[in-house]
Amino acid sequence: MAKRERSLAGKVVVITGAAQGIGASTATALSRLGAKVVIGDLDQVLAEKTAAELGAEALPLDVTDTKGFTEFLDEVERRVGPIDVLINNAGIMPLAPLDEEDDAATRRLLEINLHAVIHGTREAVKRMRPRGTGHIVNIASMAGKAGFPGAATYCATKHAVVGLSESVHLELHGTGVLVSCVMPAVVRTELASGLGEAKFFKSVQPEDVAQAIVDALRRPKFDVFVPASLDAMGRITRLLPRRLGEGLIRALGGDKILSSATHSSARAEYESRAARSAPAAEKDAGS
Repeated sequence: MAKRERSLAGKVVVITGAAQGIGASTATALSRLGAKVVIGDLDQVLAEKTAAELGAEALPLDVTDTKGFTEFLDEVERRVGPIDVLINNAGIMPLAPLDEEDDAATRRLLEINLHAVIHGTREAVKRMRPRGTGHIVNIASMAGKAGFPGAATYCATKHAVVGLSESVHLELHGTGVLVSCVMPAVVRTELASGLGEAKFFKSVQPEDVAQAIVDALRRPKFDVFVPASLDAMGRITRLLPRRLGEGLIRALGGDKILSSATHSSARAEYESRAARSAPAAEKDAGS
């Protein structure tokens, strides 16, 4: 029997890092379905512009400020109501071979891509579990299922998000609180500046990811691959002996997807912005 489709009308949905890209596209899709969307982003000006276009709300949020993140969620509940859905979307992807990545970049990746997701997930569980309802959506990546040269720490954070999501999903079994883990291919946003294409690893648009998230909220499921064919590709390569699996990835150009852009001038603007994306973490590191 097919799962009954859940209505998202009137649901309070919080999306981190939603001023642009996947977050903004998801906010747009959910707003059209009648959800009460709240955008949290470091870029308050852009967040307010995006929110105004959707009839949503925007509040300032630095996900690396743990206390501030909690206060942000408290403010959402004061203004809009109990949170039904939290989408941990904020993330960065600076590219470099590991031996060229400085420690500051490593810390930013860990704080934004992992620690903030852990904290957001924990806060959501504390708020949702007593009510016996809610849905946590963690945006990971196909890089959470495989390693890609040129982005070792990024891949490490996304592997961790997948593991976190799987564990919390099991912890919450039978509570009424659901978890979904979204694993897209390369998504054509600013984060993917300078990245090329590879055979059978075709990039997707942020709207594609947004639709996959909407589908997972309407008909809950844990694994959300975008495109769905990534699931089959991953299963095939994991069944093969390591040498054959890696050979297949190289033959398809998968090993060059990220490494080919590590010194690309097309990424200069994004890399500069990513380096300024964790003010609270930078402040704590300097104190």
